[in-house]
Amino acid sequence: MAGLAKAMTIAGSDSGGGAGIQADLKTFHQLGVYGTSAITAITAQNTKGVAGVYPLPTEAVSQQMNEVLSDIGTDAAKTGMLFHAEIIEEVAKQIRHFEVTKLVIDPVMIAKGGAKLLQDEAITALRNHLLPLAEVITPNLPEAAYMTGLLIETPEQMREAAKVIHQMGPRHVMMKGGHLQDDAIVDILFDGRDFYEFAHKRIHTRHTHGTGCTFSAALTAELAKGTSLVHAVERANRFIIEAIKTAPQIGGGHGPTNHWAVIDYM
Repeated sequence: MAGLAKAMTIAGSDSGGGAGIQADLKTFHQLGVYGTSAITAITAQNTKGVAGVYPLPTEAVSQQMNEVLSDIGTDAAKTGMLFHAEIIEEVAKQIRHFEVTKLVIDPVMIAKGGAKLLQDEAITALRNHLLPLAEVITPNLPEAAYMTGLLIETPEQMREAAKVIHQMGPRHVMMKGGHLQDDAIVDILFDGRDFYEFAHKRIHTRHTHGTGCTFSAALTAELAKGTSLVHAVERANRFIIEAIKTAPQIGGGHGPTNHWAVIDYM
């Protein structure tokens, strides 16, 4: 176990267990990675929506990161719900201090039920402080549209948005195409020069709560294990597809995906 890969999640807590810190740690564990965490906010929510958001003091976020990274360290890290600018700036400071190079940013902005999970002024802090440190950012189409001000309804528009986001500083942009109005979903990875496309069929289900968190956690786990980015995306995609296919049908709203999903690594 001495060579066990480690991954850290810096995100909000989901009391319903389908997204956020809970989804990330379940995914890390399932993919054979030791998971650590820094909680940024506590949410009161279930499959039907978010009833309350309670951000932690910035000092608490900072101390969690410092205590974990100064002792356990990490091979990769991901961010999820960061909520406001002060937390974003402090997270960026800790990432720089501990020289975390494999950073995955899931720009969590709005919950499925419409609750705002990132304050408006925080988007500037995200651009200025965190994006330049990222190995990859994983926006869905509404998040990418919010970040760029562009209309994104086609794969070609996804590519244009990826170029704009890449100019904000991340080394790679992973555009998730789940919001395309088509049964054929295309995800697009951009490295500043080349595009890589990952196509799969849409799974018709309402049980998709936490898909973004789970995908980005799977991607982080694979990077922590030393998987190349393109192969890490392929494996993370296989994991989230299987997790959606085998969702446990929990709750009366948008239920969680299956964090016990098993994928074939061959």
